[in-house]
Amino acid sequence: VQLQASGGGPAQAGGSLRLSCAASGLRLDNVIIAWFRQAPGKEREAVSDMNGINGRIHYSDSVKGRFTISSDTAQNTAYLQMNNLSPEDTAVYYCAAHSFSGEPFDWGMAREYEHWGPGTLVTVSS
Repeated sequence: VQLQASGGGPAQAGGSLRLSCAASGLRLDNVIIAWFRQAPGKEREAVSDMNGINGRIHYSDSVKGRFTISSDTAQNTAYLQMNNLSPEDTAVYYCAAHSFSGEPFDWGMAREYEHWGPGTLVTVSS
């Protein structure tokens, strides 16, 4: 399994970026795909996830209304559209995947995800 995040870079406050997560070795319509981020000196935090089977989506309170998660099953790629960026969004962003196991699942906990890709850095300046 490989997850490759891309699309990070510099942005101005109020601007937008779209992150991509290209997946191989698994199908996005059969897993939970999520975005996490980690700012310097802080713990990794959940941003959003999408259930590939039933389409259920969650967002953290800090990004709700500004970020949108989506996926293209034909391309097997997930996206995170980030609008109205602020300097507080500066972080390394990671995509992660969880294969369904039938066990209770907490989307916001990093330990729940078996597969991780290398991060992509987003830097937002004021």
